Amino acid sequence: MVYASDFRKGKTFIMNGEPHVVLDFQHVKPGKGAAFVRTKYRNILTGATREEAFNPNDKFEDAIIETKKMQYLYTDGDLYYFMDPANFDQIPLSHEQVEDAIQWMRENDMATVRFFQGNAFSVAAEDFVDLEVIDCEPGVKGNTATNVTKAATVETGAVVQVPIFIEVGEKIRIDTREGGVYIGRA
Repeated sequence: MVYASDFRKGKTFIMNGEPHVVLDFQHVKPGKGAAFVRTKYRNILTGATREEAFNPNDKFEDAIIETKKMQYLYTDGDLYYFMDPANFDQIPLSHEQVEDAIQWMRENDMATVRFFQGNAFSVAAEDFVDLEVIDCEPGVKGNTATNVTKAATVETGAVVQVPIFIEVGEKIRIDTREGGVYIGRA
């Protein structure tokens, strides 16, 4: 069992028979009245987000989330196929389940797939990926006095802000956790 007073970002719990994950929380102790925990959480299965205030003594069942490293194989229409390298089982996932991660993945790349009661519900790309720049504007000489950036399209189709000295054909390292932040050359 988990108490509302134990909520932290990323904590999973079951409410009304469905798994949820805490996105944000704040312990509030008003000058008058009882303390409460203001919580923003997302339903893991449906993706619906809610904000609610809980009594710190409210009890919830712990949601057990399993994670597996899986290999992204290919796309077939609206389905994305991933393989478990341990037993070669393949699972198809919908675009909604992979939309945050697929922009940073090429075929045969590894990803972390999260499961609840045997059903996959989300995919996360590796934290750092090395991708080749396939399109960007040329840098303008003399425009280096400040931290100037430009948009660059990488081989997966994602667009990343990079310094002006990056050119087409270079491999760059990207941090996928913050929505695609340029780290440096690979």
